[in-house]
Amino acid sequence: MNSSRENTKLHYLVRQPKIKTTNPPLIILLHGVGGNEQNLFSFANDLPDNFLVVSARGPLTFGPESFAWFQVNFVDGKPQINEQQAEAARVTILDFIEDLKHELTFDEKQVYLIGFSQGGIMSYSAALTAPEKIEGIAVISGRLLPEVKPLIADNKRLEKLKVLVLHGRQDPVLHLPYALEAVTYLKSKEMTPEFKSYEGGHSINKQMIDDINIWLGK
Repeated sequence: MNSSRENTKLHYLVRQPKIKTTNPPLIILLHGVGGNEQNLFSFANDLPDNFLVVSARGPLTFGPESFAWFQVNFVDGKPQINEQQAEAARVTILDFIEDLKHELTFDEKQVYLIGFSQGGIMSYSAALTAPEKIEGIAVISGRLLPEVKPLIADNKRLEKLKVLVLHGRQDPVLHLPYALEAVTYLKSKEMTPEFKSYEGGHSINKQMIDDINIWLGK
C-alpha cells in the first residue's frame, strides 16, 4: 500500500513493507536538485520487501514538481552551494527522522538513507554528523561537502555507520573523483565504505538498485 503524507518538516510518500513485521527497518529516499519525491519512489517496489520505504520532498521549491535541498551553481564546472540552505536541510532531515517516529512504526535502530545526487550529498551530511540516528547510507552520484567536515562526528561514533558509494564513471555533473575523494576521506576516519562504479553518467540504473539490495541484505 502506497500513500502520500505531510508532516511539519517535509512532504513524503510511503511504501508499506510487503512482509508484515512489528518493527520494520526504514529506508528514506532523498532526490536530487530539481527533482521530487516521485523520482526515487519509482524504485520503491524494487527495494527489499521487509523495509518500510519513505521518499521525502526537498524543502525548497524551484518550480512545478521541482524541488531541492539547497541552491547550487556551477562556476567553472565546480559546484558553489548556498551553505545556509545546506545546513538547514541537514537539520531538517534529522528532525524529519524524529517526526516520523510519531507517524510511522519502524525500528529506530535500522534507519537507512538512499540519496541520489544532491540527495546523496544530504545523506552524507546527515549520517556523518549524527551517526547515532542512522544505520547506513547509499550515496548515488553524490559528493561530500567540504563545508560539513567540521561538523562530522569523531571516529568512535562513526565506527558502526555503513556506507555504500555508487557512481557512474562518465558522470558529467558530479565527476567520479568526487566519489573517490569521499571514499578516501571515510577511510581516513577508519570507516570501511563499499565503493562501486558503473558505465554511465549522472543517473540511477537497475544494477545500482540490485547492488543496494545486496548491501541491505548483509
